[in-house]
Amino acid sequence: MTLSSRFSQCLIPGLVVASLATATWAQGTRKEAVFHRFDKDGDGIVTTAELPDIKTLAIYDRNGDGRVSLEEFRATMDGQSNTANGENEAALSRIDAYIKKTDKNGDGNLSKDEVGGEEWFDRLDRNQDGLIGPGEISPFRALVRKFGERRAFEVPAHQVTKADVAKITSGPEILKPGEVGIGRMIPDVEFTDIDGKAHRLSDVKNHKGFVIAMTSATCPVSRRLLPSLAKLETLLTANDVPMILVNAFGSETEAEIREQLASHQFAAAYVHDRYKKLSQALYAATTTEVFLIDAKQTLLYRGALDDQYGIDYSINEPRHHYLEDAVTAHLAGEVPVIAATAAPGCELNLGGGETKGGDITYYRDVARIMQRNCVQCHRHGGVAPFALDDFDEVSDRAKVIQRVLSEGTMPPWFAAKTEGEGPSLWANDHSLSSRDQADLMAWLNSDHPKGNPADAPKPQGFPEEWSTGTPDLIIPLSKAFKIQATGFMPYQRDVVTSELTEDKWISGYEILPSERDVVHHVIVKVVEKGETHVDRGEAEGFWAAYVPGNGAVQYPEGFARKLSAGSKIHFQIHYTPSGVEKMERLKLGLHFADKPPKFEVKTLAIADHRLNIPPGAPSHMEGASQSIPFDIPVISFMAHMHVRGSAFSFEITYLDGKSEMLLDIPRYDFNWQLRYELKTPKFLPAESSIKVTGIFDNSANNKANPDPTKAVRWGDQTYDEMLIGYIEYFVPALDSEIWQRWSDHFGGAE
Repeated sequence: MTLSSRFSQCLIPGLVVASLATATWAQGTRKEAVFHRFDKDGDGIVTTAELPDIKTLAIYDRNGDGRVSLEEFRATMDGQSNTANGENEAALSRIDAYIKKTDKNGDGNLSKDEVGGEEWFDRLDRNQDGLIGPGEISPFRALVRKFGERRAFEVPAHQVTKADVAKITSGPEILKPGEVGIGRMIPDVEFTDIDGKAHRLSDVKNHKGFVIAMTSATCPVSRRLLPSLAKLETLLTANDVPMILVNAFGSETEAEIREQLASHQFAAAYVHDRYKKLSQALYAATTTEVFLIDAKQTLLYRGALDDQYGIDYSINEPRHHYLEDAVTAHLAGEVPVIAATAAPGCELNLGGGETKGGDITYYRDVARIMQRNCVQCHRHGGVAPFALDDFDEVSDRAKVIQRVLSEGTMPPWFAAKTEGEGPSLWANDHSLSSRDQADLMAWLNSDHPKGNPADAPKPQGFPEEWSTGTPDLIIPLSKAFKIQATGFMPYQRDVVTSELTEDKWISGYEILPSERDVVHHVIVKVVEKGETHVDRGEAEGFWAAYVPGNGAVQYPEGFARKLSAGSKIHFQIHYTPSGVEKMERLKLGLHFADKPPKFEVKTLAIADHRLNIPPGAPSHMEGASQSIPFDIPVISFMAHMHVRGSAFSFEITYLDGKSEMLLDIPRYDFNWQLRYELKTPKFLPAESSIKVTGIFDNSANNKANPDPTKAVRWGDQTYDEMLIGYIEYFVPALDSEIWQRWSDHFGGAE
């Protein structure tokens, strides 16, 4: 199983973003970015009218003429930088004092006894000789000299390696559900079991569901899985979900099959599918594939039983129980989080091609396509403006659906495929499969046949409040905000203290608006207790975030974010009036991890603060580059611009000069700021450079453009612009604790 596939266990599309004050902004870029933010008219001079108060003028107006030039601003900032350098030198002095005090025998080395058996000792003792010598202290001192004590936390002492990534991402590939028939109705096939008893697939209606497991008496991987299947059969039967075993190898003998059944004491019906009728109806691919089908013959899950065995690997115990998890979700009235995986086993040669289902009908086909791809938002009580969960609603909006499908605006997914890419790289790819697209368009262009109502899928249920379960801690806004009926609202901000008395690892979160139709997006930042925070907007990154349909995240086991005791939660909210005056008070729900994680998830933000978009420009390019300070395994990307943004890309240049497109978004949409989650982490080596590029349409042809006659610069509001690329990655979680212990010692050194 891939790491990002594990991350796709969050609510799809789950949006994962967090805050990281990176140490890689170029100093000159920061200076000019702040200056140009105030220089609204772009004349190179900041006047008193453009400054927030007279105190700010006094700080930067070095010649006393009542104005601030860029040169004056730089000179002031250089002075502040020198002060910061002095603070860093002071930090180094505290480190030296601590070492001198701790080195009790004065040999220039620190032993584990001398540091009191601290856990971080083994991590700094790189040569494992039982001593930390000057050479092993040097990397830490270099970080403090460059970044200061706080910045040192951002570069982990132990970095994730390619071997680490390979280990945690091994297992069956997660597949795009729509490409393998998830959500489709399985034809009502007749079949006979090995004892001569006749069945139909529609017999499933008498139970809560059905599991069909492909198997073989001779395939090695199938044989290794039989004990697990037999064990699972008992659990399934107890929950009224019977199992059928299907063998598509006509060459295997009845004696081989019955010997296998007897050795594992299966009670399940066994179908020797010599003519492959049932196997073809399922599009079965291997002898280990399992299928979960509900009482309405809808395919809910297909793929591997678990991740214990593969063609060329095996582990002692499975880490992920795909089928069992899917059954548990189904019995709870939920959609399986992982709905399709590859199933390592002996490949099947079914022949016969696709099983034809006749003309496309609403009840059998279209209703299921809508459930799988649209109804999460387009339902009564959902975030979309209208529902699409019954025949009349879909039929009435046939032309609308045709248009958005043709434009590619729905379902919302904007990542371009790279040349020769093959299967989608993205774990949360929301685009329609080619089959779903063709069938839906065919039905929309027809006279909309309903078909047999008995073929309709089971209605989908949705949670009334928290989609990820009741949180361990709920943090509401400090007050309700009044949302006007019409017009434009500036961003609203709120600060709430977490009230935590001890540090917590957060395994998942959900941002829940009280009025979904007026909340465009929410940005959450965390400020540690005792820290002073200056809100620099989205460019600082995020700790959590919300956009419609993307407000809940549940991290896989072993991954989490840190929330310290007494920290403050900063909310930035973009409200959009909906035609009716409302009061809105959203809340943040947090789930605590049962134990400290192995990996901590972080987000790197790359921003271009020096935006200068000319009036009327239809295709203006801006961008920024960032050198990567250490090896990082990337798991997702997210782009952020405002309403003039029309395209966005992430590109990496390696040390050898070769470049690679990481993500191309040729049609950026401000209304759908999606998180693009990789199936397999992308390992980016240290010293390579990432470039983010944005294209802006500031012309009158851009219908969302507030004012095509205006030159546009960086700013928080929608009528201003931004260009930020977010890169989500992970580091060993223990390192943050190690550095904190060092910091505690250094801060208290005499």
